[in-house]
Amino acid sequence: MKNIRNFCIIAHIDHGKSTLADRLLQSTNTISDRDMMDQVLDDMDLEREKGITIKSHAIQINYKSKAGDDYTLNLIDTPGHVDFSYEVSRALAACEGALLLVDATQGIQAQTISNLYLAIENNLEIIPVINKIDMDGAMIEEVKDQIIELIGCKSEEILLASGRTGLGIEEVLEAIVERIPSPKGDESAPLQALIFDSVFNSFRGIIVYYRILNGAIKKGDKVKFVSTGQEYEADEIGILKLKMTEKKEIKAGDVGYIITGIKNAKEVKVGDTITLANNPNPTLIKGFEEVKPMVFAGIYPVNTDEFEELRDCMDKLQLNDASLTFELETSQALGFGFRCGFLGMLHMEIIQERLEREFNQTVITTVPNVSFIGHTTKGEKIIVNNPSEFPDPVKTDRIEEPFIKAQIITKPEYIGNIMTLCLGKRGILVNQSYLTTTRVELVFEMPLTEIVFDFYDKLKSQTRGYASFDYHPMGYRDSDIAKMDILLNNEKVDALSALIHRSRAHEFGRKLCEKLKELLPRQQFQIAIQAAIGAKIVARENISAMRKDVTAKCYGGDISRKRKLLEKQKERR
Repeated sequence: MKNIRNFCIIAHIDHGKSTLADRLLQSTNTISDRDMMDQVLDDMDLEREKGITIKSHAIQINYKSKAGDDYTLNLIDTPGHVDFSYEVSRALAACEGALLLVDATQGIQAQTISNLYLAIENNLEIIPVINKIDMDGAMIEEVKDQIIELIGCKSEEILLASGRTGLGIEEVLEAIVERIPSPKGDESAPLQALIFDSVFNSFRGIIVYYRILNGAIKKGDKVKFVSTGQEYEADEIGILKLKMTEKKEIKAGDVGYIITGIKNAKEVKVGDTITLANNPNPTLIKGFEEVKPMVFAGIYPVNTDEFEELRDCMDKLQLNDASLTFELETSQALGFGFRCGFLGMLHMEIIQERLEREFNQTVITTVPNVSFIGHTTKGEKIIVNNPSEFPDPVKTDRIEEPFIKAQIITKPEYIGNIMTLCLGKRGILVNQSYLTTTRVELVFEMPLTEIVFDFYDKLKSQTRGYASFDYHPMGYRDSDIAKMDILLNNEKVDALSALIHRSRAHEFGRKLCEKLKELLPRQQFQIAIQAAIGAKIVARENISAMRKDVTAKCYGGDISRKRKLLEKQKERR
């Protein structure tokens, strides 16, 4: 075990984690030049198209140090986007150390700090690495100062590397071997392994990825999942190279996979503990937090008879993405579907894409919203996840909405734009501090409802992409929230209802009505689109009726002939 090292790479989005992982694999000959490509660990088409990592990926590297010792390095490449921070927390639970990657041209950004705190909470050994030192705009000394200020390390402890050219990769590997502690555990103790990920394979069933803390597992052993109490036989066990590599035995400190032929997705929970059935260790491994969804939306099949198929696909997708939560929901307009909880708007977009690509499911997604807490006049507390659960205004005492603490790091010249944007979104400025002369940190308290739609896009465009954004939930506060209904010819359409702050209702209602006017096809009769709060109409648009062109056969001649035909048509209508 003393020659095993488990580590992950953490950084802000687009700081070069996947590229550095590529170089580590290439320099240790884990992957042949023939198999080499950019983002080699990102196996989803979506990840390549968007240039982001969505899933954490584990791979084992064999490395011979300068001293001549052979080491086994288990690397987990993590996502950088704020919406996938749950993936990062799970990767950290399976590691003893982390490479903290900082882009030499951009310096420390919001998600760098957020991921660093996550790593420190897990007591990981941090190795700071400045990446992209070969770029023209690299500010190596400035970024070194920022890291020293943030972590409190010495200047010589910071490594310089370039994922693109392979500069400094050997030093990074040596630092991993020297600085990161080997795993602690007892090979002779009863088996105790932490499940940190799983994936569905249509031929083999569910493949479970785990990290063994104590004991060992052999092929053919009868294993037990502690939280569900189910027992299975280990048909195949092995380690994760670029492809899965079968082994006879895996011991404490290592990362591996197990195939037991499980077909039911409900039987595997990420964060569960695996032990042996005949020599169990019944204690669950601590350190896995429950996921807290931030954004809620309904997902419905386009054809109602495909509901069962969609349920099956959602179960399989949840195996691979434990941060997705869902429950059953019905809608008058859309039939049966699911109320899903996501960690953010990008996460929601990715789930929708994955359903379409991996499972061929075309789905309808309702307006995203967040969950509110309603207090009735009788003192009851109601959790409102969607507009149909909104309590009767007459019986409602007050409504509370969730607030977040938003941390924005940017250049000083964009402070005005960010202030305008955040204060316009009902934000409250809590703190403003200069990290260096060219970087300022702004901390706002903001309602989550305002962040859900287009905040991140607007922030990026207002600051030309130089602002980085991170947030944490803070709890609930009283607010003036109203339910806005959309009426089509005085009929309510429940799928289009939204919960919104009263001061925003008029503007939001007008936008929604205008959009519907563009989208809805014209009919033989006039359609009135109205946005209403209770009985009060806040916005309205009309779609005029189609009419048959009765004057088509009149060409030339007197206008009174055409008018006569139009008058006749009017009488008939």
